Amino acid sequence: MFALELTADLTGVTNLHPVDTREDPYYYSFRVQCTSCREVHEKWVDFDRFTTTDLSKSRGEANFVYKCRNCTRESSATIKTEPKAYTAASPPTKQVIIEFECRGCELTEFRVSGKWGAEGISEGASRSRFDEVDLTEDWYDYDEKTGEEVSVKEVRWVIRRA
Repeated sequence: MFALELTADLTGVTNLHPVDTREDPYYYSFRVQCTSCREVHEKWVDFDRFTTTDLSKSRGEANFVYKCRNCTRESSATIKTEPKAYTAASPPTKQVIIEFECRGCELTEFRVSGKWGAEGISEGASRSRFDEVDLTEDWYDYDEKTGEEVSVKEVRWVIRRA
């Protein structure tokens, strides 16, 4: 099992999460390494949690299946949990966003892409929603309900064995 952990400095927002629905899936993008021959796949691989592929020589399926070009071993990765929202903390803390079960491969590097969402920290059910958060760089916006600037800064990703 592998866990994708996020650490970020949130100001004025909380519940940072990938926009990930069946109608608009989030594509998780990784560098992958074969555990048999240690060959690193030459391209970034993208997969989502709603699409599965059958495994050869098995009745199972996975979200990502590939055959290593070097040793020809088939490997797979399956998303085991729904994405969890990152909640604001002071100081910022590592929090698991999503978990993967990998067979024959390791996820070595994550590349953020796609849309992320967040909520304002105002009290009550009328929290502001931000559905176009871009985490490829520091993100800034304005919360109309609180009248203050909001931001997501110093985003760091870690993939660890769970």
